[in-house]
Amino acid sequence: MRILMLISLVVFLGSSNLMAQDFEYVGANKCKMCHNKPATGAQYAKWQESKHAKAMESLSATEANDPKCIKCHSTVGHVDKDLVATLKITEGVSCESCHGPGSKYFPNAIMKDKAKALANGMIEPKEAVCLKCHNSESPHFKGFNYKEYIAKIAHPTTAN
Repeated sequence: MRILMLISLVVFLGSSNLMAQDFEYVGANKCKMCHNKPATGAQYAKWQESKHAKAMESLSATEANDPKCIKCHSTVGHVDKDLVATLKITEGVSCESCHGPGSKYFPNAIMKDKAKALANGMIEPKEAVCLKCHNSESPHFKGFNYKEYIAKIAHPTTAN
């Protein structure tokens, strides 16, 4: 009986751990499928023209190989490599840096329901998400005003 309980506990804890790591990073092209239409705000096009999308391009050759730099200049640089599905380092700071790994929430049926999307790995970016990179650890840090900068990267879900 004790062995059965122990096995059940191990299976339960193991499955919980697997579920917690079940979300993978799929890359901006998956987001582009729905988030590049003018009628819904063309968020992908806005991101593509942003400094976030070009973050890897802003690094020198030496910096582009430095994990300390890559962790903030590319989504790939700060996520567990086992969770990277189709995300590429060249995408820079992509959608999933701010919104979480999209493998389970990107389908339209889930994305339309905010509660389902949140339950499937989407996060609502708050100031703390930005401060993971926009902080004094960066040798290029010049201060960070959340309200000012969040307005610069705003990408509403409608074309208003």
